[in-house]
Amino acid sequence: MPPADDTQEPRSRRERPAKPALTRQGIIDTALGILRDEGLEKVTMRRVAAALDSGHASLYVYVRNTEDLHAQILDVLLGELRPSVTGPGTWRDRVKGLLSGYGQLLMRYPGIARMALSTQPSGPNYLALVDTVLALLQEGGAHDRAAAWGVDLLLLFPTAVAVEFSAPAAKTEKAAALSALATKITTVDAARYPHIAPLSAALVSGDGGSRGDWAFDVLLDGILAANPPPAPEQDLP
Repeated sequence: MPPADDTQEPRSRRERPAKPALTRQGIIDTALGILRDEGLEKVTMRRVAAALDSGHASLYVYVRNTEDLHAQILDVLLGELRPSVTGPGTWRDRVKGLLSGYGQLLMRYPGIARMALSTQPSGPNYLALVDTVLALLQEGGAHDRAAAWGVDLLLLFPTAVAVEFSAPAAKTEKAAALSALATKITTVDAARYPHIAPLSAALVSGDGGSRGDWAFDVLLDGILAANPPPAPEQDLP
């Protein structure tokens, strides 16, 4: 066994590099890295604190709880959308393009999609998305209350679709389930299901893109149709 090197003195803890100070942005950036590498279920206060070499109690100065942390992650991701009222196409085209982009973003982060159904974000990027959708609805002639209530429905639809496809191996399992359902529908007993049988071809027609575009049109048409009727003209004396 070699003799101990007496020339090296023990290093004092005070000589070690100081840890970077905790910041709200640093916490969110670390959480985003864990999300991309390990999934949302691993984004906990303890896991983030461990990655930052800190105690998890210290994080509560900057983040209320895990739900708040997840909501802030979603808001950061929404910054990728860069919503704008201006652009090519009609106001309806721009609404559908923006909401389709929102749905595609959620598709890339399945855990975030599921979380978005139960956690209400309120960060600047979410508010910018809502503000842009409201502006486009008003450009299309929607009444104030119809636009205000309709924006929730418009955001809920792509969120729900993203959640539907967010389970592990969802694409293959969903394709197999839809294929089995289509077979059942097209071979249904007309006597037992008299309304399904004549519409069997229509029920299984269209792809995800065409059905999604149609769904947005239905929602937008409904929002416009919800405008209050014009006030009746006063009878002249």
